[in-house]
Amino acid sequence: MLSESEIKALITLLDDEDSEIVKHVEAQILAAGTAILPFLENEWQSRSLQPLLHERLEQIIHSLRFESLKNRFKEWKNKESEDLLKGAWLIATYQYPEVSYESLKEQIEQIYYNVWGHFRENLHPYDQVRIINYVLFDEMKFSANTQNFHSPANSMLNRVLETRKGNPISLCILYLLVAQKLNLPIYGVNMPNLFILIYQGSERPFYINAFNRGLIFTKSDIDNYIAQLGLMPQESFYTPTSHLEIIKRVCRNLIVSYEQLGETEKMQELQEILDILSE
Repeated sequence: MLSESEIKALITLLDDEDSEIVKHVEAQILAAGTAILPFLENEWQSRSLQPLLHERLEQIIHSLRFESLKNRFKEWKNKESEDLLKGAWLIATYQYPEVSYESLKEQIEQIYYNVWGHFRENLHPYDQVRIINYVLFDEMKFSANTQNFHSPANSMLNRVLETRKGNPISLCILYLLVAQKLNLPIYGVNMPNLFILIYQGSERPFYINAFNRGLIFTKSDIDNYIAQLGLMPQESFYTPTSHLEIIKRVCRNLIVSYEQLGETEKMQELQEILDILSE
């Protein structure tokens, strides 16, 4: 592993006028791997760097962070895909690497306690859902971000918790995380053009639209929606999907969001993550 003095010397060479030297230096730093990330980040934050040097160091840091993130997604997919919160956290760290898993967990727990305080024994499933709806959409003012629908922030759980605004799938993820802690049989459903939830208890299943303040609806409503889209019904439009599929759909949403912004590099990186999750 490179010593601190060696890393500092390499950083200094990043603004060399010879592009071949710069490429060689970048390759050396990248070859050292993610172990040197904390030192690079400290240098990037604490030193007064020339703009070009600052930009090149920032790009190296991003490259190392992205390699680390891809490895964490591989591990999550293979070992931890039941942990929806961790998947949502990994997505958030793509844009906000400083976000901590524990911070998101604490915020979800607080929402859970707010909802749990309204619960009592033997509530009908509809009443359970109405309580969650009341806390999320009336008390806490979570809502659909219809004015800036394609903003990448709508897919980042930390930003949804901060702004109280999200898209269909991020609001469903928030809803799901609370419902899981309440031990309710609520799951995600991968409908075309809209992500929804299903309450699949012992009684007749029903559906929940978190993007429309938790509106409750039935299978026949989905039938009508599918018919309006001119699509043939598929079982996946009505039944629970896995947490892995949920996070894959978030990736696809983000690819569209970055496409709208013309951010080709981020589109490509999210496609890399989607490919890892699809292997």
